[in-house]
Amino acid sequence: MFAVPENTVAGADTPPTVHPALIARQYAEDRSRWAHLLRYDPDERYAVLVHHTADQEVWLMSWLPGQRTDPHDHGPATGAFTVVSGELTEHVLRDGRTHTLVAGQSRVFAPGYGHEVRNEGRDPAVSLHVYRGVRTMNSYPRTDPAHLRRAS
Repeated sequence: MFAVPENTVAGADTPPTVHPALIARQYAEDRSRWAHLLRYDPDERYAVLVHHTADQEVWLMSWLPGQRTDPHDHGPATGAFTVVSGELTEHVLRDGRTHTLVAGQSRVFAPGYGHEVRNEGRDPAVSLHVYRGVRTMNSYPRTDPAHLRRAS
C-alpha cells in the first residue's frame, strides 16, 4: 500500500482529463504538437517549453545516452512525466528506489518530490513533462549523501 498526496489526486469536480499524467500522455500521443521542437544536444539534456497556461507548463525533453539531471525537486509544483520513446531511469531520493520507464509509462510527483532522471539506455529518449503551480528547481549535490534522505 502507498499514500498518494492529496494535491496529486483530482477531486470529484475535476474532469479526469486534466490530471498531469493524462495531459502528458495526450501530448505524447499527438506528435504534431511538439515534433517540430525536438532537438538533441550532444552536451546536455535538451528541454523546450511546448505549451503553457496560467496553471501549468508542458515541456518536451530529449536525452541522449548518458545524459541526466542532477538530483532535484520542483519546489511546490506537482506534475508528471511520460516517456515518449526510449527508456529513462528515475532514482527517487527519499526511499532510494529506482524505476525504469519505457515508452507510454509515466511517473507522478508532488511538491518537494526529490528525484534524479537519466538515460541509461543505448538509444536516445524523449519525454513530456507537465508542471502545475510555481515550478522551481532545487538541485542537490551528487556528492552530498544527505540528499538521499531529504523528505519528499
